[in-house]
Amino acid sequence: MTVHPIAVAHTLIAGMASSMTQHVETIPVSDTSHPDNPVPEEPTCLPQLRLLNSGPAPSLESHSSSVSTVGTSELASDTETPSTPGTEPIPDEVTEKITDLTLEAKSPPKPTARRRRASTVLISQSSEDVQKILGSGQGGTHALEKLCCGGGCCKLQPLKEPASSSTLHPVIRPKNKAFESLKLQLGQLSHDSILTNITPLPEKTVSFTPVPTEKADEELGPADHPPRFVQPHPPYEVYRAPLYHARELTKPGAEKRTYHFDIDVTDYPAEGGDVDFVVGGAIGVCPRNSDEVVDEVFNLLGIPKMVRNRRVMVHTTTGRWPTVWGDEKPRSLLTTRRDLLAWCSDLQSYPPTKQIFRLMAEYATDRDERKILMFLSSAQGQGAFCDLRTGQHTTVPQLLSAFPSAQPPLDYLLSILNTLMPRFYSLSQDPLMSRTLEDGSRRRLIEIAVTVHEAPDWRGGSRTGVGSGFLERKAQQLLKAEKIGDDISSLDLHIPMFRGLMSNPLAREFVSDGPMLLIGAGVGVAPFRGFVQRRLKSANCANKVWVLQGIRDSLLDELYSGEWGVHEETVKKVVQSRSGEGRYVQEEVRHQADLVWFVINSLDGRVFVCGSSKGMGEGVEAALVDVAMAKGNLNREEAQTFWQGKKDAGQYIAETW
Repeated sequence: MTVHPIAVAHTLIAGMASSMTQHVETIPVSDTSHPDNPVPEEPTCLPQLRLLNSGPAPSLESHSSSVSTVGTSELASDTETPSTPGTEPIPDEVTEKITDLTLEAKSPPKPTARRRRASTVLISQSSEDVQKILGSGQGGTHALEKLCCGGGCCKLQPLKEPASSSTLHPVIRPKNKAFESLKLQLGQLSHDSILTNITPLPEKTVSFTPVPTEKADEELGPADHPPRFVQPHPPYEVYRAPLYHARELTKPGAEKRTYHFDIDVTDYPAEGGDVDFVVGGAIGVCPRNSDEVVDEVFNLLGIPKMVRNRRVMVHTTTGRWPTVWGDEKPRSLLTTRRDLLAWCSDLQSYPPTKQIFRLMAEYATDRDERKILMFLSSAQGQGAFCDLRTGQHTTVPQLLSAFPSAQPPLDYLLSILNTLMPRFYSLSQDPLMSRTLEDGSRRRLIEIAVTVHEAPDWRGGSRTGVGSGFLERKAQQLLKAEKIGDDISSLDLHIPMFRGLMSNPLAREFVSDGPMLLIGAGVGVAPFRGFVQRRLKSANCANKVWVLQGIRDSLLDELYSGEWGVHEETVKKVVQSRSGEGRYVQEEVRHQADLVWFVINSLDGRVFVCGSSKGMGEGVEAALVDVAMAKGNLNREEAQTFWQGKKDAGQYIAETW
C-alpha cells in the first residue's frame, strides 16, 4: 500500500501533539488547593497589599515617586483608549528550517536551564498547511523549507537560459558591505536568464511643485513637531506635550535600557464627553526618524542639500499618506522634503517589498545591479526575496547602499514607502494623579516607561528602533543638561503625543473590586504600577492584589523598585532569571498555583498578563493551562476551554505584543 507523504506528515504532527497533550509541569499540592478539592480557598502565607495610610496622600516633590490624589471618581470601564503593542514594533520571526522528521513521537524533554528565546509555532495541523510545505510530492519524506512569507512566496520558478545561448554572461555582484550583508542567494543568475512574472512598476502617486505665491508666507510649525497634517485622530492634532523629566530605570550593564518619562498634559485639549486618560491605558507617540538616517537617504538619492529643507508643495493622487489616519483622497500640502522623510515615511521598520526592488531596478544605471533587482521582482527570485523578508531586518538606507546606482526620484520612492505610524506606550501610573512642582504650580503629569529596542546594523554595530530611539534621544538631551547643570526649561523639549481612541483591554477590564493577579515581565509590568496605585485608594479590596514580576537581574533590570507606593514585599513577587539560572515568570505562575486558582475563581477575580507575546506570553498561557489541569482536575482541552471562557468573561486579560 502506498502512503502519501502528506498523510504521513499529518499523522506525525498529530501524533506528536497527542503525545504532549497530558504533559503537565509540576504543580505544588497544598492544603488550600488540590485536585480533590477543586473549590479554591484563599491561599495562606501570601503577601498582601495593605493601605499604609488612610489619610490624604502626600504631594509629590520634584522627581519623587510618591503620588497625590486629584480626585477619586472612577472612570467608566468601557472607555476607549489605544491598544498597546510593545514600545517598539519587533521584526517578524519566522519558522525555523526543519531538517529532520522522524516517524517516532518524542516525549517532551525535561526542562533545563537555557537562555531566553522566542517560542515559534512551527506547523498547524491542517492538511493544507502541510501540503504547502511539502508540496504535492512524489513519495518519501522531504526536509521542510521555510514557510511562505507572503506576497507570492511558495511560487518559486527555476532559472532558465535561452535554448539558443551557448555562452552565459554571469551577473557580477556589487562589491560593497551593504550588498554582502543581504546574503542573497542568486544561484546561476546571468544576464541571459529568463525572468517571468515580474512585478509591475508601481503607480506614482506623489509629486512636487513649487510653492505658489499665495502660500509664500504660510508658517510650517515647529521643527521638533510633526506637520499639522499628521493627524492620528482627526480633527484633533498631535499635542506638543512638554517633557517635564526623564530618567533611566535600568542600571549600567542591563541587557536592555529602559527609560521613565514624566510628560506634562495639564493643558491637553478637551475632546468632549468623558474621554480622559485612564489607569492601564496608553498614549500614542508620533516618532521622528533620526537626522542621520534621513540625511543618509538624501545622500544616497543624490538630493542637493539646498533643497532638503526648502518649502515645497506635495501632491498625492490617492490614499491617506502623509496624514496617518486621514481620509483616502487627493491632497495638496505645504511642507518640506525633510519633513516628509522624517515624520511621514517609515525607513526601517518594515521588510522590503517587491515594489521597491522593481522601482530601484527601473532607475538602476548599472547593468548588473538592474538584473539582480529585476530578479528579486520576479518568480525566479522568490527564494531570495523570502530570505530578505524573513531574515535579518533590512532598512531602506541599507538597500540603497547595496545598489548605489539605483537612485529613484524622491517623490516616486515616497509613493511606495510605508507610513511612519505612531507607537503606543502604556501609562505606568494612575493618571488621576498630579504633582506640585518646585515652583509651587499644580500640574498634571502622565508617566510612561520605554524599553529601547535594538537590532543589528549592517555596518556591524546596532541601531535602535524608530520610536524607542526617538524617545531615548529626548531623554539623553535632558539628562546631559542636568549633568552639566544647564537650565532644563531652556531646552524646550516636547513629546508629540495624543490620547488615542482604540480599545485597550487592560484599561477596559480594570475594576476597583475583586482580587487581581498581575503577571508581567520587563516593561510589561509598567501599567500594573498604576493598577496598584489606584487600589491604594480603595480600602474595600486594597489587600487583594498580587504582582508577579519577571526580571533578568534584580540589581540591573528591575523597574520601579521602591516606587509602587507600598511596601513591595506586601504586594510583589519578583522572579529573577540571570544567565539561565533562576525561575522564569511562567515557572513562578506554576509555583503560585494556589494563588492563581484562588483569584480566577473568586467573585470579580481577574488575572492580567502584560509583556512580549513570544516567549513570556506563550509561556505564561501554557503555565495557566497547567494550573487549571492540576488544580481543577481537568484534561488539557478542558483547561484551555476554561481559560477561554474566563477570557470571554473579562476575567483573564492578556495584552501582549
